[in-house]
Amino acid sequence: MAQGKKRLPRVELPADARLATLALREGLPPSQWGENSEALFLTSSFVHPDAATAARRFADEEESFTYSRFSNPTVTMMERRLAALEGTSGCIGTASGMSAILLLVMGLLKAGDHVICSQSVFGSTIKLLQDIMGRFGLEATFVSQTNVDEWRAALKPNTKLLFAESPTNPLTEICDIAALADIAHRAGAWLAVDNCFCSPALQQPVKFGADFIIHSGTKYLDGQGRVIAGAVCGPEDLLQGKLVPVLRSAGMTLSPFNAWVVLKGMETLAIRMKAQSDNALALAQWLATQPAIGRVYYPGLESHPQHALAMAQQSGSGAAVVSFDVTGEGAQALRERAFSLMDATTVCSLTTNLGDTKTTISHPATTSHGRLTEAQRQAAGIGQGLIRVAVGLDHIDDLKADLQRGLATLST
Repeated sequence: MAQGKKRLPRVELPADARLATLALREGLPPSQWGENSEALFLTSSFVHPDAATAARRFADEEESFTYSRFSNPTVTMMERRLAALEGTSGCIGTASGMSAILLLVMGLLKAGDHVICSQSVFGSTIKLLQDIMGRFGLEATFVSQTNVDEWRAALKPNTKLLFAESPTNPLTEICDIAALADIAHRAGAWLAVDNCFCSPALQQPVKFGADFIIHSGTKYLDGQGRVIAGAVCGPEDLLQGKLVPVLRSAGMTLSPFNAWVVLKGMETLAIRMKAQSDNALALAQWLATQPAIGRVYYPGLESHPQHALAMAQQSGSGAAVVSFDVTGEGAQALRERAFSLMDATTVCSLTTNLGDTKTTISHPATTSHGRLTEAQRQAAGIGQGLIRVAVGLDHIDDLKADLQRGLATLST
């Protein structure tokens, strides 16, 4: 950015303000009216005092607001708050979590570049990187989430980005962020981590060396299933120099209203994540005792293969998503048993969203990962008997009773 450029004002907070305070107060200063709750700026454009000022602002010589496709006060407040929580110098709000990944890839990469990605990530991420961006010359290699040697072996001279989720959706696999960051940086590449499952309340990937953080604000940042939103957090110079020009022309734009909802959602993020994670641990422990369940996937359980790593990276928490396999023989039978269990529940919401205060239940093989080939699902470990529960704030005894109703159908 130009030296001496006129900047937007900052909120005056102590330099050592903690996460709970930042989640309430970081953003922009209030207007001349002194509102305590952040204002919602529902406007497409902004009026300038004179033509010369407008010219400076559109030339990015003076930081201000011009057009809400790429600059809006409410969106800026949300971006500043999330950047503060993630510990990054910058953030860009986007229309969805998937548009955040698209913006990152379009901003950083070009035809002929190579990306290494976990094979266990969200199904749409695989489709985007392999099928859609592959048509434009991007090369993608998918490797084991947990095998660091596979990431290292997949490096090529044209590798520019490593991309991982931690934990993954839906099997809650954990990647060693510090190890992947070291591999990426030694190769002259960047590391991006999707932090959707943990949120900055539990995990800040930049502390372990990640360069970029991806969020679906639709999930825990909002927390009540109200809006679609996304974000990329990272170094301000790279976001402004490489990603904002793409956003400005391509328009993966976060609406002011959705930004405002996420902004307010972040105020309760830490206490929601604590309560939902506590519920999830209790539910996972109970599920592990049920004879009709073959395996429970939850990082908070000592039986989880990456339990120790998860505790180190995730503030000692397993987060709030629990997945499990029902027992059975053959894909068709497993699907029927999974459907039977889910259809018998009356408290859990049968929907693919997660991060909601309401507990949700889904069948990944036919929903979130339904567009993948069977080979891709098998590589990711997504079987027909797998069920994902995104644990909310429902009473834990009601959740156990609800799933017990489903489990009862498997013994008849």
